[in-house]
Amino acid sequence: MAGLYRSRVAGIGSYLPEKVLTNQDLEKMVETNDQWIVERTGIERRHIAAEGETTSDLCLHASQRALKDANLNPEDIDMIIVGTVTGDRQMPSTACYLQSKLGARNVMAFDLNAACSGFVYGVSIADQFIRTGMYKNILVVGAEVLHRFVNYKDRETCILFGDGAGAWVVSRAEANDPNIIASTHLHADGDLAELLTLPGGGAIMPQSQEVLDNNLQYVQMKGREIFKNAVRTMALCCKEALAQNNVTPEQIDWIIPHQANKRIIEAVADQFDFPMERVIVYLQETGNTSSASIPLAFDWAVQNGKIKRGQNILLTAFGAGLTSGSILLRY
Repeated sequence: MAGLYRSRVAGIGSYLPEKVLTNQDLEKMVETNDQWIVERTGIERRHIAAEGETTSDLCLHASQRALKDANLNPEDIDMIIVGTVTGDRQMPSTACYLQSKLGARNVMAFDLNAACSGFVYGVSIADQFIRTGMYKNILVVGAEVLHRFVNYKDRETCILFGDGAGAWVVSRAEANDPNIIASTHLHADGDLAELLTLPGGGAIMPQSQEVLDNNLQYVQMKGREIFKNAVRTMALCCKEALAQNNVTPEQIDWIIPHQANKRIIEAVADQFDFPMERVIVYLQETGNTSSASIPLAFDWAVQNGKIKRGQNILLTAFGAGLTSGSILLRY
């Protein structure tokens, strides 16, 4: 019966590749400098997957840590959702590769493409399956190997992106458990699809020599328009979550926004007069890791004693599509 059950965050984990690409490294590759990058984005370094290291490999590390945190085994998982735009292959799904590497049972596994909103979308889907009573434990992963889709001659985009993975085990909550996912809110506006895109390699423009010659296999974005719409959509999603749950900003312990640009994060916080001291910012270490950014930042904040059980957390994201979403939960 719909609404019979509620879900909770039972376990979390994350993984960053060992190799680090600093702003000083980028100075040697493209016309830019550390001060310019930090002032405009807040990013100081980003992690880069090693040669041969795949998106599903990153998923595996983060998932194993989340399962350990939840005190569960792979065979306890009822479904696997991987949010990614940089999957191992166009087919099969990275979730199926992850299922195999984990040694999970023959359960439902699929990839979800909502770009930087992918993890928020994935958690929302997991929440719905648990609410209906169909499943008890769902593994949700956000993972990207973005550096392989970045043109390191384009200084507007190459400074932004990094690789990483974050995972949650979303489980059925006990009836008296106060630490639950309160609500999720998802949106998309396809009229703005061309603001952030990877033109080549799909059905519109299959991979070809022309695609390679024109660098269409790399991420392209219109930064100014993205900035404006990112602030607008994330703020709206936050207001939607607060209104539905009759919660004020003062009752929120932490906001974790998608980690794309520090100026965007500051602008979103300003919409609520929300103090930056209660906004989780981790992009200085990771850059924009797309669907991985929120679970990476969440795990970092827990490991560093910021986020604690029983606190009210508001997640918000935007991504190519343009997609957007928010989640209000009590951790």
